[in-house]
Amino acid sequence: MAQAGLESYVNHTVSVVTSDGRVIVGILKGCDQTVNLILENSHERVYSSSAGVEKVPLGLYIIRGDNIAVVGEIDEEMEHEMRFSDIKAEPLNPVVH
Repeated sequence: MAQAGLESYVNHTVSVVTSDGRVIVGILKGCDQTVNLILENSHERVYSSSAGVEKVPLGLYIIRGDNIAVVGEIDEEMEHEMRFSDIKAEPLNPVVH
């Protein structure tokens, strides 16, 4: 069922929050029955309370389904208007089960 919900995001830019608190953004190219994701043109957003958001390029990237906490589509218009160098935030903590 989760896979069917993600199929509408294929070829769209998504943000993935992983269980260990990382934020990875890229174009969703596909997923499988265990919700492993394939992202293209991806980067990790590293947040800091003292500096702006750092974007670490990852390229083609696979995220294991058991390491995914949240997946959401990004509004690309709003994305281009954001000034990430001015955004300061505490990094996310890992998800605790």
